[in-house]
Amino acid sequence: LVVDGYIAMNQGPLEMFACPVGTKEHESVVAVLAHAREVHAGLLAIGADSGTPVSFNPEYRPATGQRIAIWAMWKDSEGKIQKTKAQQWVKNLREDKPLELDWVFEGSSFWKDPESGREYYQADSGDLVCVSNFSTAMMDLPVESSQSNASLAYVANSEKIPEAGTPVRLIFV
Repeated sequence: LVVDGYIAMNQGPLEMFACPVGTKEHESVVAVLAHAREVHAGLLAIGADSGTPVSFNPEYRPATGQRIAIWAMWKDSEGKIQKTKAQQWVKNLREDKPLELDWVFEGSSFWKDPESGREYYQADSGDLVCVSNFSTAMMDLPVESSQSNASLAYVANSEKIPEAGTPVRLIFV
């Protein structure tokens, strides 16, 4: 599955790797030009299997689902095409090295507004590809990762990420 976007930020703490444009760019490396529900549908169309979202009550259970590799492609300042595994753009603070896990396709969920009856795909609010655990995520890490600002485990791997605003193509495999 191919999704276009741009570098939203290349330094600072992360809760997401990627989010839809207009949602959580302040805590995401990449902003994509698609709704999360469209990416979800695309993954299903190419045969991916969704799992279950992370849960915390009564105890922590990690997100489950098919593992999805993400590759990023962009053009450098000389116009040469570059590519890398998306994990290279995320640094694990505890280990001081790039993320080593693949994300899992947990699939998010729908919420129905009790007043209007309208249904919302929860990941459309920004939780497309997370590095902090969110039960509303479309894709998440299969390990415990706090969403508390004081306990965030991941930051942008600044020395590896192109300049903010650089067009990027993400390839979900």
